[in-house]
Amino acid sequence: MVPDSDFSVTPYDVSGAVDYEKLTKQFGTKLIDDKLLKKFEKYTGETHFMLRRKVFFSHRDLDWLFNKYDKNEKFYLYTGRAPSGPIHIGHLMPWIFTKWLQDKFGAKLLFQIPDEEKFFRKDSLSLEQTKKLAYDNILDIIALGFSPKKTEIFLDTEYAKSMYSTACRISKNITASTIKGAFGFTDSNNIGEFFYTSMQAVPAVLESVKQGKNVPCLIPYAIDQDPHFRVARDVIPKLGFYKPAAIHCKFLPPLQGVEGKMSSSKEMGAILTTDSPEVVRDKIMKYAFSGGRDTLKEHREKGGNPDIDVSYQWLRMMFEPDDKKLENIYFKYKGGEMLTGELKQILVDKVNVFLKKHQLERKRAEKRVDKFLVRD
Repeated sequence: MVPDSDFSVTPYDVSGAVDYEKLTKQFGTKLIDDKLLKKFEKYTGETHFMLRRKVFFSHRDLDWLFNKYDKNEKFYLYTGRAPSGPIHIGHLMPWIFTKWLQDKFGAKLLFQIPDEEKFFRKDSLSLEQTKKLAYDNILDIIALGFSPKKTEIFLDTEYAKSMYSTACRISKNITASTIKGAFGFTDSNNIGEFFYTSMQAVPAVLESVKQGKNVPCLIPYAIDQDPHFRVARDVIPKLGFYKPAAIHCKFLPPLQGVEGKMSSSKEMGAILTTDSPEVVRDKIMKYAFSGGRDTLKEHREKGGNPDIDVSYQWLRMMFEPDDKKLENIYFKYKGGEMLTGELKQILVDKVNVFLKKHQLERKRAEKRVDKFLVRD
């Protein structure tokens, strides 16, 4: 919890209306400025709309990473997914950006599936269940189009031989009091929860271990996961490795409102990647929080508020990359020319076009899993 605020952000829960500027001060990250945006444009020939719109808004050591890149030290990417249920649209947002980074920089990607984390955290999940969920989640990852030649996906329980010795070295430098302070743990938390952050840190140095030299690493992730990597960044230099750089994204809001983040366990607030077009339309039309007025007459006269409207926010953050089209929607809605139902229908159409392709690629991914998976 940020002091004197009504929101809370931890790796395990997000609540309230998040003040991202205040959160960067609490976490000690830096806002992405115009200088860094120009760097991205220099290297990639464009600025991704998620960068332009501050969806990816914060970082750790991006300037250092680009200085290394200028000296011909190429970086690799690392991100992950702890399986606890089906994949929803919000999960895909940082992965879509990661895919763009891979394409533009030709970077290798390590995609960690920590199938033990939710087993430690949730009494209701067995290791067999988290592994089953992991293999289902992997289909959504592959469906986004990552390069099989440059992407390695692994489950912690299946890749432990390659990871464990490094995790041991990391864990020896982390005290229980540090973990308690970072995550709010008490003596009642199981020791697996204490050890897990050491396993999550391993991919940030794994390429350096494999190559026998320091290789820069960039980790794209939602800002709630930052406490894990703050701990890792404190420890990793003690082992002779570069600190990983990081780039953080905001949360795609749940359908019911702009507070908190989307959750698969609350299906009416989330669009799942396996939802049918009919289910997508039903959820958005019924549950998407509106910035419209109470009556048609009032809406036409005073206009809507796109800044609190979830349908507009989803378009801005993920589903409408064209700035001119988005601006047109914004002013039509704000001016009362566009109604809430019309705005929702635009989102329905965009999501269903996206999911039609995604579900086709997801089905194809069933035969491609072994091209991406690495095991001991």
